[in-house]
Amino acid sequence: MSTDRQAADAERVLDDDAVLVVGHGSRRERSNEGVRELAAQLEERLGIPADAGYIELAEPSIPEAIDSLAPAVSTLTVVPLSLFGASHVKNDVPLEVQTARARHDEVEFHYGSHLGVHPALVELLDDRARAVERELGVDRETDDVAVVLCARGSSDPDANADAHKLGRLLYEGREFSRVETAFIGVTTPLVEDALHSLAKERPDAVVVLPYMLGDGVLTQRIRDRAATFDEEYPYVAAGAGDPLGTDDRVVTVLADRVKEARTESVEMSCDTCKYKVELDGYEEDEGGARAMLRSLVHRAEHADRSDVDDDPHVHDAPEKHVAVCTNQTCAESGAMAVLERLRQTVRDSDDCDVHITRSSCLNQCGDGPMAAVYPDGIWYGGVTPEDTERIVSSHLEEDRIVSELVHQTL
Repeated sequence: MSTDRQAADAERVLDDDAVLVVGHGSRRERSNEGVRELAAQLEERLGIPADAGYIELAEPSIPEAIDSLAPAVSTLTVVPLSLFGASHVKNDVPLEVQTARARHDEVEFHYGSHLGVHPALVELLDDRARAVERELGVDRETDDVAVVLCARGSSDPDANADAHKLGRLLYEGREFSRVETAFIGVTTPLVEDALHSLAKERPDAVVVLPYMLGDGVLTQRIRDRAATFDEEYPYVAAGAGDPLGTDDRVVTVLADRVKEARTESVEMSCDTCKYKVELDGYEEDEGGARAMLRSLVHRAEHADRSDVDDDPHVHDAPEKHVAVCTNQTCAESGAMAVLERLRQTVRDSDDCDVHITRSSCLNQCGDGPMAAVYPDGIWYGGVTPEDTERIVSSHLEEDRIVSELVHQTL
């Protein structure tokens, strides 16, 4: 079939077509409502039914949403409402789509790409920057205005690379003195470090752009970092912009991703995917079996959601999980005291979404007590009860690794 014919078919409104927009899901209902609003806008744009489903933390789940749509359609296009192509996009959602094919063999499924790098998103970021400039009373045409584009941060190097690409595209052709890409956690550079580095250049203003879909916890953290910087460096005006939200340009990108999926022209960056090729530092992630195992484990963690009535995700994994080795050698070194102090300090914190558990031997005998923080992959060694406050206040609350305690990283 020719490309023109495929495009024409993609544009045609079909009575038995539907789209499922897959959001991450949140304990904050306002964020979930944003996904539903984008799905409604997409339905109006394409002229076919579009519903919302969620990977976790909200209802309906992906299987529930697919089972609801499938009986009434012959073609179902699933598109992830994800900014970058990390594990959810590459593993979790495809697994659900593949298992749905087995349940609904009469339905033709298409799977689209994440939002990724798109001119409409660069334009939206430019508008967010201009709004902050107006608030600060500066103009990039006449003043020295720098930008920090702050993304969530990922353990997938491909996703982090796309964040840097967006930052570069925002810089090209515009009058910013600099555009730096930073992250709120998981990887570096952290946003606060990028801000401190920019302060040395003494710009007139720094615009901090949260590269987030919703106005949730991470977006607020970015705003807090910008406000702290503004207080610490009175000679540099600083302010944070709004997230992408439900802007019409996000719908434009979603519509493009649906059309690509329908015409089987989806392009993913397989040449730099850690599951496809061996990348330095990510050798253990290579291979489809590892990706599939990760997705199966993730799905199993949420398999009991339908058994919980009022709060379907009271069992969900928190933002971080700390495992403290309490095997014989670590126990003799004071691991139980470390475990209890960590639990108490986390209970006393207002900013921690952390689960603290004991672990069997971590094979680091003699270097304990050991405390492993996931999903960050940071192992602290020789931890004392006095160290726990720093681990909680710095790493678990602020995503700042306590470097002098690090034993190894995974």
